[in-house]
Amino acid sequence: MVDRPLWIERIALAWRQVPIVWLAGPRRVGKTVLAKQIANALFLNCDLPSVAERLADPESFFRSVAEPVIVLDEVHQLADPSRLLKIAADAFPKLKILATGSSTLAATRKFRDSLAGRKRVVSLVPVLYQELPRFGVRDMRQRLQRGGLPSVLLGQHDRDEFFREWLDSYYARDVQELFHVEKRAGFLRVFEILLRQSGGLLDISRISAESQISRPTVMNWLEVFQVTQTVRVVRPYSAGGRREIIAQPKVYGFDTGLVCHVRGWDELRTDDCGGLWENLVIDALGSAGEPAVHYWRDKQHREVDLVLPRSRPNVDAIECKWNPKAFEPRGLLAFRERYPRGRNYVASPIDGRPYQRTIAGLDVTFLSPTDLAATVVSRDGS
Repeated sequence: MVDRPLWIERIALAWRQVPIVWLAGPRRVGKTVLAKQIANALFLNCDLPSVAERLADPESFFRSVAEPVIVLDEVHQLADPSRLLKIAADAFPKLKILATGSSTLAATRKFRDSLAGRKRVVSLVPVLYQELPRFGVRDMRQRLQRGGLPSVLLGQHDRDEFFREWLDSYYARDVQELFHVEKRAGFLRVFEILLRQSGGLLDISRISAESQISRPTVMNWLEVFQVTQTVRVVRPYSAGGRREIIAQPKVYGFDTGLVCHVRGWDELRTDDCGGLWENLVIDALGSAGEPAVHYWRDKQHREVDLVLPRSRPNVDAIECKWNPKAFEPRGLLAFRERYPRGRNYVASPIDGRPYQRTIAGLDVTFLSPTDLAATVVSRDGS
């Protein structure tokens, strides 16, 4: 078991504000293992009937607990999880609760109470760039090709066999149980098309035609993928302008290993690494609490990989480059013609401290995803 102190600290920080932390994240991303690392906690697997029986009288149960922390793993398996959590927060406010699930709190009709003001969500993502030394990974291509689900990254499973089983489990446990999607083959076909398009523009009409699933159904399922955190949609940034493309978002699969599995990539070329690398940069920003991640592209196909709006009129621009020497400023120059204020970054798998270069009159900071998250998220846009 690999310690993940970054996430323990995220949970502890949330507990300083509210009594309930909802630890969300896709199947097999490591939620249960992380939850078992919480010190002085009573761990309960809510999949077990004996646990459900133990929790049938919440008030008596909470009074009997000696530990300061209770972990409710897979809490959505209980008959009335929102009532249980509400009683804990309102009647036993000194208790700290960690509840885990593969989707958001409101993903199922079982949650009739949003627990507003009582909870914070911590979304666990595949192993981050800065966590790789703890997992003994020194080759970034290994992280991209195998992905960031801990057991696969550590070589405990054959990658392709693991993801075949993962897809079956994902549909049965997270999709059918919570959303009652009946068309298994069609649903997984749409999912695999999205994964093959990862890093590209989202084309619903094309997906509908290729999968032979109606456009409204594809749109509904896209919401399911986002709620279960298996697909990310990154929307375009625009503050106006006729030449800008403002309607079509980008789509990313949540894990590079799953993307490689669906694409049939057993070895990675340099060009393959560039697209996959964007996932790790987006994960780094999301894990540090940066919610407003966009991209920018105009009708001349000049593009900036990621854009972070700050206090108006400041907008930070981020280019994700597998090889920092390959950076060329065409897209960034076009972007700065429209939005001149903000900082410019190139996120690459570099060792050592960030460094700055002036390129085509622009000051550009080159840095790792770890330094990017620490630098950008702490900014106030000034």
